[in-house]
Amino acid sequence: MSDIAVTFRDVTKQYRFGAVSSGGVKNFLLHLPTHLKGMFNRSSFRALDSVSFEVKKGECLGVIGNNGSGKSTTLGLIAGVLRPTRGTVDTDGQIAPLLELGAGFHPELSGRDNIILNGVLLGMTLRQVREKMDDIIAFSELGEFIEHPIRVYSSGMVMRLGFAVAVHIDPDILLVDEVLAVGDREFQEKCLKRMEEFRSHGVTMVFVSHDLGEVERISDRVALLNKGCLVELGAPGETVEHYRRHFHGI
Repeated sequence: MSDIAVTFRDVTKQYRFGAVSSGGVKNFLLHLPTHLKGMFNRSSFRALDSVSFEVKKGECLGVIGNNGSGKSTTLGLIAGVLRPTRGTVDTDGQIAPLLELGAGFHPELSGRDNIILNGVLLGMTLRQVREKMDDIIAFSELGEFIEHPIRVYSSGMVMRLGFAVAVHIDPDILLVDEVLAVGDREFQEKCLKRMEEFRSHGVTMVFVSHDLGEVERISDRVALLNKGCLVELGAPGETVEHYRRHFHGI
């Protein structure tokens, strides 16, 4: 049995601009010659360029870099919501992506009902969700709001609920993308402790954050991306310092 949870082999991800007309189908048909010309002149953006790395089972890999460096694309490829343009991405285990918290919530349903909805969407059975319902509600700290429709929630409350659901699904691989900025500092600390519990129980994590202190605290190794390229993959302190000196704020 392999001890590798995630493998990137020479992975390139390229996006094409202008693939869809912003004016809709009617606009496209009414201005067909213009749009056809634009399609031939379409430019592209390479989000990742020939990136290779492995993440061992039970390891926490931090991923850092400036905006547009390819961090979220990396997580999207691991989660399977994106496909590489070239190369291969292999994963081994159940994946819990904390990429867009609350994306599957229904605004007219209560927080409690949305826990059931989101939990099932993330791969839990109805029975598992119900068994963990009290723990999820307690973790979210939403109190009486749990019985109200989430259309009355603030964005921070929605993220709290999304995080609370996601961290109760017992994944093999946990993907975290800038979601620890939820609520106040006390709640953020609770989220970090929860991630440390995952780590102690052998859950593999890939963790994207601009908070370099959190990255150093949680990670076993850190990958530094710049303009889609893997610049460095090594010890947290050394890699974060390299980023601070040469790329931070560019």
